[in-house]
Amino acid sequence: MNNERYVRGWEKLKEIDGKAGENVIESLEDIAPDFARLLIEFPFGDIYSRPGLDLKTRELAVVASLTAMGNVSPQLKVHIYGARNVGCSRQEIIEVIMQMAVYAGFPAAINGLLAAKEVFLQERSSSALCG
Repeated sequence: MNNERYVRGWEKLKEIDGKAGENVIESLEDIAPDFARLLIEFPFGDIYSRPGLDLKTRELAVVASLTAMGNVSPQLKVHIYGARNVGCSRQEIIEVIMQMAVYAGFPAAINGLLAAKEVFLQERSSSALCG
C-alpha cells in the first residue's frame, strides 16, 4: 500500500502503539486484509493525524471510551500501552478509568483497572529484563 492515507496511518500507528499495533494489523491480514488496510487508513491516517488534539489526549479519550464499552479488553490493553507510549502516566490512566465508573458503571471501571494492572505488570517485567 502506497497511498498517502495508508503511509500516514502506518507511521502514526507505529508512533502510538509500536509492535502491539503492528500485531493487531498482522492478525487481520490473513482473514480480512481490506479491513486491516481500513484500520490503518481511517483511524490512524485520518483521525489520529488531525491537528487539534495531541496524542496523549487522544489516547486518554480512547482509554475512556474502551473502558466505558466494558467488553473490549484486548483493544483496551493495546491503547493503555499506547497511552503510556505517548507520555501518559499510570496515574492519569487510572484516573480516567476510575472516572468511567460514574458514566459506565463500576463493572466497566473494574474491568478497565484490571486491564491497566495487566499492562503495568507487563511493563515492569519488560523493564526488569532490560535493566
